[in-house]
Amino acid sequence: METSTAKKKQDPAFWRVIHVINADYNILYVLIGLILILILTEGKTFLSATNIFNVLRQVSMVSILTVGMFFTMVGGGIDLSAGATVGFVGIFFSDLIVNKGVNPYAAIVLGILVGALIGLINGVLVTYVNLIPFIATVGTMSVAQGLGLLWTNSYPVLDLPESIEFIGRGWLFGIPFPLYLVLLVYIVAIIITEKTKYGRFLFATGGNMEAAYLSGINVKAVCLISYVVCSALVAVSSIILCGRLDSAQPANGANWGFDAITACVLGGTSMVGGKGKIAGAFLGALFVGMLANGMTLLNINSNVQTIVKGIVLVIAVGIDTYRNKKLNRT
Repeated sequence: METSTAKKKQDPAFWRVIHVINADYNILYVLIGLILILILTEGKTFLSATNIFNVLRQVSMVSILTVGMFFTMVGGGIDLSAGATVGFVGIFFSDLIVNKGVNPYAAIVLGILVGALIGLINGVLVTYVNLIPFIATVGTMSVAQGLGLLWTNSYPVLDLPESIEFIGRGWLFGIPFPLYLVLLVYIVAIIITEKTKYGRFLFATGGNMEAAYLSGINVKAVCLISYVVCSALVAVSSIILCGRLDSAQPANGANWGFDAITACVLGGTSMVGGKGKIAGAFLGALFVGMLANGMTLLNINSNVQTIVKGIVLVIAVGIDTYRNKKLNRT
């Protein structure tokens, strides 16, 4: 006992780090465990440079979408339309370039604006029409799916220009270009959520909307902005995906919304709002990406992979529910 106390006094920084991990980043232990399992089972293939970069490319898209989902969930909402928005924005954006002759960079801006518009609709339905987030975003999910299919009569859009391919496949200074976008998005998100008035208002609104309102916070505006941010980042993920595939299809990214929810909850974001860390959400996205990659390396049937992801989501939500009940009791 005395030895343990002495060690804590000798190295307080180490114990502070452990305390922070235990409090906010439990997912780190699970992630390390998954990595060790993959090294033991598929070490040579998993650790190859090609596979590592493939994982990072895939995670880059889901992790950007995860940031958007983080904003809505911390604010006490949820966006189930995210996956369908990926498909529709991809079709809309790619069709502008390939079939309408729009400048690729103008199409990127228009694609992000259309994503933001979908978020605005979600936000209005939730905050001003007072629909339950689940119902509102399931409705827009159905609309986005239908629009994606109608826009090109269910046909994919092919042969995007090299400038768009670079966004999804390009390299810059030996690093895949999408990783720079991930770094930029996460730096901005950390600054917004941890260093700005809006970030404080967002957590306060998600933690207790009535108390936030009574303290003078415009909770409707805060929630509305969170939905706009979410769908705009969904659009960014969609554009990266189009660049990677050199094409767009209505079904692209259909399950990414659920992957993002799983990543957020695994990373410590509360389903009832008011709690979470951007870095934890990234670790959750990394876990989801590595889990999918590991199952592929192990030649696990794609249908079984879907089942496993569903189980992981249920377990994550179950843990979050238990954690919230425990906090309420204390």
